[in-house]
Order: sequence, then C-alpha cells, then structure tokens
Amino acid sequence: MKKAIILISMFGIISSWAQLPKEIKENYELSWSEEFNGTDADLDQRWNSQNSKSGGAYVLCSRWRENAEVHDGILELKAKKESRGGQDWTCGNIWTKEDFGYGYFEAKYKYAGATGTNNSFWMWPKNRVPEGEKAFELDVNEGHYPNKVNTNIHNWTDKDEHGHHEDNPIPFFFGSKIPKDSYSHVLENPIQTKKVRISSRHGKKINIGEIFVYAPTEKGYPKNPRPPQDADNYSELVNHAAKKNVKVDASGKYVFKGERNTDARNVVDGVVRGADNEWISQIKGEKWITLKFKKAVDIGCIQFTNAWTKDTETWYNLITNYKIEYLKYKEWIELAHFDTEEGDDFSKDYHTYGFLWTPTEFKFYFDGKLIREEDNELCHAKTNILLSLAILKARIGGEVTDAIDGTSMKVDYVRYFQKKED
Repeated sequence: MKKAIILISMFGIISSWAQLPKEIKENYELSWSEEFNGTDADLDQRWNSQNSKSGGAYVLCSRWRENAEVHDGILELKAKKESRGGQDWTCGNIWTKEDFGYGYFEAKYKYAGATGTNNSFWMWPKNRVPEGEKAFELDVNEGHYPNKVNTNIHNWTDKDEHGHHEDNPIPFFFGSKIPKDSYSHVLENPIQTKKVRISSRHGKKINIGEIFVYAPTEKGYPKNPRPPQDADNYSELVNHAAKKNVKVDASGKYVFKGERNTDARNVVDGVVRGADNEWISQIKGEKWITLKFKKAVDIGCIQFTNAWTKDTETWYNLITNYKIEYLKYKEWIELAHFDTEEGDDFSKDYHTYGFLWTPTEFKFYFDGKLIREEDNELCHAKTNILLSLAILKARIGGEVTDAIDGTSMKVDYVRYFQKKED
C-alpha cells in the first residue's frame, strides 16, 4: 500500500523524511509534491507527455502517454519492443506543466531492470527561457542498470565553432561492486603459463592503459599500479609484460578520425598514463586482449589500469566486468573476475536522488548523502521537472537486448522544497 503522507498545512512540513539531507530538513519546507496516489487519468492534470518520435542522436525509442501508467501509488514508465513513430522501441517521458525556481528537488524511483536503459530525473526549461538567460539542462540522475548514477550540467546556449555545447558529466557507482580505475590480483598460489588473457562483456569500448604480469616475490607488489609508487620497494620486481619479446593480440581496436594510436601493444609500453598509450577496443562483441610469452613464466600477481580521464580525479568508462584467465595446456583457467551486475541492483530497491539549486551553487544527493557540489554560474531561469525512460544506442547505457521489453522505471514520488522565510 502507498505510504501515508501527513501535511501540517497545505504547504507545510511532512511528518517524517527518512533520507532528507539535514540541510534541507532545517532550512527548507515542502512546496509541491507528486505522490502518484490518484488514478492514471489524474496524471494529465499536472503532467505533459511526449507522444512522438524521440529526437537526438542517441535515443532509440519513441515515447508515448500509454507508456506512462499510474497505479497503486506508483508511476511506471514502461519500455516496450514495438515499432512506432519510426523507432523500434517505445518508452514514457513526462514533464510538469508547472515550472519551478531555486529549491531542493527529490525523486524516489527504481531503475528498469536491463542494460541499455536510461532512467532519468532531470530539469529543463520547456516553457521558455527569458531573454538574457541561458538554456540549460540539469541531470540529477540519468541512471544506468544496475547501479550507475550519472549527474550532468548542460549549457545549451554557449556552443563552440563545431556546434558542441558545454557539459560537465560526473558518473558514480554505488553498492558492493564498484568499478575502479585499476585492479590488482595477487594470486594465492603462483601459476606458470605462456599466455594470460583479460576479457570483458562491457557494453561499450574499453580503455586499458597498462597490464602488469609480475613474477612471484616475497617482497610484495604495488597496491595500485598507477603512480606515484615507492620505486625503491619494487626495484627488483620482474614484470613479464615489459619484456620485448611478449606478443600482444586483441579482439580489435577503435579507430578515431585522425592519427590517435589505439594499438593493443600500448598495454605493454611501460607508460601507465597517456591518451596515445592505451588500447581501446572495438565497440561490439566480446573484448579481449592476450599476452603471449616466448616461454612459460611464473606469475604471482596481475594488475591492469582502465578508463580515461579529463583531469586526475574523475575517471570515465570504467570497465563494469572482466575476467582474467591463463592457458593451462589447451584450456583457459579463470584466475579472477569482476562484475557490477553481481552487486546492488537498483531495479529491485528504491533510492532517492536529490538536487539543491540556489543562485550560487548546485548540490547532488544520493539517498540523502551529498555526492557532488558545483558553483552555479549558469542556471537562473525557471524550469520544469522531467521523468524519462529512454533506450540509448552506442551502448551508452550498456548493451541493448530484448531483455528490456516489459521493464519499467518505477517512480514513488517527486517533491520540491523551497527555502523557509527568515
């Protein structure tokens, strides 16, 4: 049954906010809410629906009112495999008829339970942008199954000479299986082999910067393959992957326009970081890279780096699954594996996504905890609130498969708080 909501007054304070940030509890009060407690027909009183083919270079679905259904206190934005509007999938996309200014925005929802989906809670000034103000998009979360949160700030007014607009995406992973920019696997028992392989079902292309295959040692291995490291402690460490006679094979490579080097041999060139010093795989199919040694070597630890960065803090396209194997006789034997889908599943549990917008700052929250802060130098016009399910190509949200059909983004509520008057 839908949870009970008790208001002290028409625009008063809700009696209990389990995950509301402390700053909001103390300084803000509820101004507007959508609890989806009415009938499906009631949705049209406060929300508009897209009812058309979807534009944009990456959206594979048209979106229709029939794909937005209210029942039992929940809004379902449904994904269906059906040809309509010139696209092969349909989904739901709604936005408020009312627009909103500075305040705290929060939605509670579950993801559609399949890769390839984009489960979004965002703001966009659909009514109009006053003259002198900038057009913007505030993505509180464009979530990807199973547990990825994507935040972004778009400036749609200021574009470069190529027509590209400014944006500032920062992704987050939550739960027990969180991808990292590097991995280290110390083997419980050393092995001997002529081949090792790293493979992945990652939905997009993968970036591997460097692979290290260390001989057994009692002195230990670097905890992180990325520098800085204490060179003196590991000066005698033998890295088989650094030998000149090692052969590298791969499933393919991504070819950029221009002369960027994405060859597989970049993973053994000794350069841990650099745009031209990494292997970038093909987009489709299983990705794999194999190191073959001239003769069998003893191995005690395998490490590798992955992803790419604009700076030194935020890593993009973190690999979401991989398997490390070695060849024993003619059989590949698994040494280690990692898969985010074995961790928390945001299609099974509700989570809250919050966004504080003031004249000077933005704050992004996940389950009441602050995850990101930015200065507000862009957004000052009023905006509408949007709830959208989309299916994305280019494997942005992972591989698109028939598993999407029949899944849905389930929204429990949307709430808007304004700052209390002094």
